[in-house]
Amino acid sequence: MPGTAEHLAQHAPVTGYIGFDPTAASLHIGNLATIMLLVHLQRAGHRPLALVGGATGMIGDPSGKSAERNLLDEATLRANQAGIRAQLEKFLVFDDSPTGALVVNNYDWFKDFGFLQFLREVGKHLTVNYMMAKDSVKRRIGSADGEAAEGPEQRADGISYTEFSYQLLQGYDFVHLHRTLGCTLQMGASDQWGNITTGTELIRRLGGGEGKAYALTGQLITKSDGTKYGKSETGTVWLDPALTSPYQFYQFFLNAADADVPRLIRVFTLLGQVEIAALEVRHAEGPHLRILQKALAQDVTSRVHSPEAAAAAIAASEILFGKGGDLAALQALDEPTLLDVFAGVPRLAVPRAEAEGLHVATLLSEATGQQIFPSKSEARKLIQAGGVSINREKVASPEVPVAGLPLLHGRYLVVQKGKKNYYLVELR
Repeated sequence: MPGTAEHLAQHAPVTGYIGFDPTAASLHIGNLATIMLLVHLQRAGHRPLALVGGATGMIGDPSGKSAERNLLDEATLRANQAGIRAQLEKFLVFDDSPTGALVVNNYDWFKDFGFLQFLREVGKHLTVNYMMAKDSVKRRIGSADGEAAEGPEQRADGISYTEFSYQLLQGYDFVHLHRTLGCTLQMGASDQWGNITTGTELIRRLGGGEGKAYALTGQLITKSDGTKYGKSETGTVWLDPALTSPYQFYQFFLNAADADVPRLIRVFTLLGQVEIAALEVRHAEGPHLRILQKALAQDVTSRVHSPEAAAAAIAASEILFGKGGDLAALQALDEPTLLDVFAGVPRLAVPRAEAEGLHVATLLSEATGQQIFPSKSEARKLIQAGGVSINREKVASPEVPVAGLPLLHGRYLVVQKGKKNYYLVELR
């Protein structure tokens, strides 16, 4: 928006905000890009506000959505809000200084705002034509009456009045923060441009043309193929370790494509341009070493979770994909991380009473249903050639008794066949 850069340069501290939708118990990678806007705002000497949409979360933002969303109850929304605030506190400095961050909840000013009062004080200032011109609305306007496609909750086209009103509510958020906290800037991803400019327009009209407000948006984070960034093969990548473990989180960034990582490291980290340029030179000299990906994954995992969690994720990654890792390293992994590390390998269960009376060659062939070795003789042959490891230690002989093997967490054996074939055997 014209004037935004000048406003930030000439008025310090500027109070700016971003809204977060509390329809999930955790923020995700997509939210992290906008969180970084608040981080940079504060680092530049301005005051960040994080608005948790307790009221608007009851409705649902139509931006980027193709269908009506389910509405959540107040108790669920409040629980989600608490989780989101805790995550934001990892990135922003909350104190009483002029640049101290603040979390606000729009339910606080909407809960007593009557419907008729809202229509009189806010609704009359924007025409339906203005609201329908927004891309988020135009994309949802299809059939004349939005007939149900597969039932009352599944609409092929159209938009309900509830979601249509969302931009008015978000616009009034900006008005309220402008009046009460001197907030003059709203930020967000580019798909929020329509909602944000509704707020700047309301401030102008309610202020008789004198109200000054500004907008700043960042591009949506997409992959080089144009698809949305933030999804893994198993679904959304969350910031909550209970939903996406630190190891899975680290692996997500470690697996970033070479075409994507130069942009990602600039968006998601606080590394300086000189440092990033040096990393890019090293990466270009040996792309297979994944220098950029490792720097990105370590930095983001450290800030989202903790430096300790990042170190554990790196150690776990080295066990499976690097040259590091021995029995002690495996034993140092907690059980959830161990299972994360070997989530993609075959997991075989053998009755403990049966396994402990066997030799290794029999365990790896007959007892595991011939899924590791098709026969005991083949197992014996590779073991004697030094090609089999259990818990990262070479098996010395086919006759090693299973009862003498160290079990991980009292029940797991990590079997490596050759260089790349892994199996997780669980004694139950």
